Amino acid sequence: MNTIIENFRHRHAAHCESGVASSMLSHHGAAISEAMAFGLSSAMAFAYLPFVKFAGFPLIAYRMPPKYILKGMIKPFKMRFHFETFRDPATGMQRLDERLAQGRIVGIQTSAFWLPYFPEEMRFHFNAHNLIVYGKEGDDYLISDPVAEDPQRCASDALQRARFATGLMAPKGLLYYPESIGQTVVTAEAIRRAIKKTVRIMLGPVPIVGVRGMRMLANRVAKLDTADKLSLNYAGHIVRMQEEIGTGGGGFRFLYAAFLQEAAEITGIAELSVLSERMNEIGDGWREFALKAARMIKGREPFEPKQLAELLHGQAEREKEFFIALKRTVA
Repeated sequence: MNTIIENFRHRHAAHCESGVASSMLSHHGAAISEAMAFGLSSAMAFAYLPFVKFAGFPLIAYRMPPKYILKGMIKPFKMRFHFETFRDPATGMQRLDERLAQGRIVGIQTSAFWLPYFPEEMRFHFNAHNLIVYGKEGDDYLISDPVAEDPQRCASDALQRARFATGLMAPKGLLYYPESIGQTVVTAEAIRRAIKKTVRIMLGPVPIVGVRGMRMLANRVAKLDTADKLSLNYAGHIVRMQEEIGTGGGGFRFLYAAFLQEAAEITGIAELSVLSERMNEIGDGWREFALKAARMIKGREPFEPKQLAELLHGQAEREKEFFIALKRTVA
């Protein structure tokens, strides 16, 4: 089989799902940036989930769950999105070939660990890595992976393994594509609606979500035992969840700051540009936390959990003040 969607253009992005959403909608005539896809879907968040384990430690998320960005495109663009999962890997691969033969670009969810073009030192068992398949030559699929600078190739057996990996957030061969798009421009009302939703998430009453979730994590970190190696691994896990899984805490904050900059132009609300700068500063704060924790983990500084907890409490307070100001701005 040789099928290539010639007019598809690969785009490098900071994060896989927002990058796929941007590339996919732009290909279909609704040209948006990755930052706009991220902000418009109200995907920025925080969650501390002690009852969900990732590599033996609590799941810490800096954005909403997988597929949230994609599904967040439906309302603002009046879309019909097709999502499909499979029990049988052979059927899932056959359906992918059928959609490519129809001239469609197809989004898929995979495990990053089984993608052979990832360098070995960058592979980890993360089952929610999104990418676009835009063709097939012989036994190789042509891949637009947003986190790669250039298009990639992937043999069918490797792609099948990546699509049907097991474990937390198992992709189950998920493939998706838009069936129709009724709106190709971003409206000021859609932006206001998205911002208000993000504010509700970040300032909401749920103890493990948003600003409250940050404080809960900070309280947990403050109780870590400096003599216990597991505590050091716990701190390392926080950094890994922040900086390696997706774009993490700082990266997602920078992405949202870019969204607010675009939002200011579309809505005419100049204050959103000022808040964009404040969000960049918050992103810097998350990176500073990660750097401090990394220095402690590597033994370059004494391991002081209470100091890390104070930094987390500081981030929580800055985000609380930010989202209160954002809420007033779009009220």
